[in-house]
Amino acid sequence: NQVHYLKNTPALKERIMSASRITKQQLPNKEYLEASEASSIEDATKCLRDQLLIRLYRRLGARVSEVLGLEEKHIDFTQRQIKIEHEKMRINLSCPECGARLGKKHVFCPTCGEDVIKAVSKTKEERNLRKIPVDEDTLKLIRQYIKQGGITEVDGRRKLFNISRQRAWQIVVDCAERAGFLKLVNPKNDKQHHVSPHKFRDAFAINAMKKKPTFDDARLLQEILGHANINTTMNYRKVKGEELQNYYDDLIKGGDK
Repeated sequence: NQVHYLKNTPALKERIMSASRITKQQLPNKEYLEASEASSIEDATKCLRDQLLIRLYRRLGARVSEVLGLEEKHIDFTQRQIKIEHEKMRINLSCPECGARLGKKHVFCPTCGEDVIKAVSKTKEERNLRKIPVDEDTLKLIRQYIKQGGITEVDGRRKLFNISRQRAWQIVVDCAERAGFLKLVNPKNDKQHHVSPHKFRDAFAINAMKKKPTFDDARLLQEILGHANINTTMNYRKVKGEELQNYYDDLIKGGDK
């Protein structure tokens, strides 16, 4: 299909060459991508399918499985929304004596007090549906993709992408390398790793919290990201050293009086 291969247009060549001008030496070790950097990785794509794939990662803040699971019916062009279906396997633990619910760290049952040697495990499948607003430029790209035959029918489902998670991962790694982003740094252990699809979700959330840091804004972001707990969303509020220094300086301004 033509959307899956390089189209040798002057505009596309210039887009790839522009992204390739960034060299590894120009990029410091980074913990996450800025919005402009995520955009430059999209600019390094070589076909319409890959461009749309990365566009949806960075504009929706969606999980890899959610983007790969998108079907034509999930796109609402009139309301400017994309419906996201998220399936999650949840494991519930219970006491083998009284059946009370247990947490992962429980040693004794909080109800009957019995020693919890082997908790009873039950797996429950949960399916959540959320609607995410989408910008007109992305909808235009989706229309172009559909018009050029990008939809693949699989078992009666008209899917936007008929690729595996591994292939989606490799597309991101290849485009990131062409754009000059070879490694990111994990702040928890200082280990370096490739740019992965999930880093676009991180970039979306971190940059959203930088622009709109209030609790009410975080609640809206929670709905977009599909977090069950607001604390998960608040973890995306990153603090840089300079910001922390300015905050401290403001606190002690005027002395101890």
